[in-house]
Amino acid sequence: MRSAYRARGADPPLGDLRAHHAVAFEGYFWRVTDPGEGGVVIALLGVCRDANGRSWATAALAGHPGGVVRRATLDSAAGDPARLAVCGATADGGAWVRADARQVTFALGDDAHLALEVERPVRWPRRALGGIGPAQLVPGLSQYWHPWLLDGVARGSARLGERTWNLDGARVYAEKNWGGGGFPAAWWWGQAHGFAREDATVAFAGGRAGLGPLRLTATSVVVRAGREVVRLTRPPGLLRVDVGPGRWRIAGRTGRHTLELEGAAAPADAQRLPVPLPAQRRELPEGSAQHLAGELGVLLRRGRRTILDDTSSLAGLELGRGG
Repeated sequence: MRSAYRARGADPPLGDLRAHHAVAFEGYFWRVTDPGEGGVVIALLGVCRDANGRSWATAALAGHPGGVVRRATLDSAAGDPARLAVCGATADGGAWVRADARQVTFALGDDAHLALEVERPVRWPRRALGGIGPAQLVPGLSQYWHPWLLDGVARGSARLGERTWNLDGARVYAEKNWGGGGFPAAWWWGQAHGFAREDATVAFAGGRAGLGPLRLTATSVVVRAGREVVRLTRPPGLLRVDVGPGRWRIAGRTGRHTLELEGAAAPADAQRLPVPLPAQRRELPEGSAQHLAGELGVLLRRGRRTILDDTSSLAGLELGRGG
């Protein structure tokens, strides 16, 4: 029964949301930020199942500065239902990906490589619910999201085009998103390290989500400041969301906290990333417009006390569209 429940995307309280669910789409994402050098490297893997039940995957690497994006369509891919472990490859072995909770390796061509090891990980705290709160218990949602690695120290390197990054000492963030039909029709997303307070992390995700014919606007925000991790979700809570080309504004409150986020980036500077259409076994090659180095300001208060009031200039900010 547990496997059948998870195969519809849902997870029980205290479940491991990182493990593979066997839905039609399961996305894995890593983001490495080096505030000292002003660099960012991202890696994404979308494990899919087509209309005939065959596996395939979308993989991509991108970096800032340089604006280089490398992508590959993998002929087969698989995830582990018991833990975070995933792999995929082309039929000829010319491109492949292998990752787990500690090590990530992408080889997408002669000039597109990532070898990453995560040290001193700060994982999602042991709570009954993950990044989207009570919604994780509901089977059949069009999209789920969980920021499982809030921080970590990188060891490794990346190569994209003519540029090579030494990632030693950079900060690492990782998340998953998954659902029965791939990405929603429209979504927004953001993540940032690179604040003056080194133990701070911000991540958010939202979009036009659904359960069967029911459609609604959903958003979840997670802010970490030291040992404190605050999550705000809509629904059930109220968040004011204003997103569009070049702007990401979210504000809301819990019983104890008030939060304001404001992101900005020049629309023309976005990197264009592929978005998989699982059933069709193809991609929208530029379905995602993601900024690797936007501005994101955060103001988090607990009562009258200010916990975090800062801005990162190395924020990931995204607007996207599905099929």
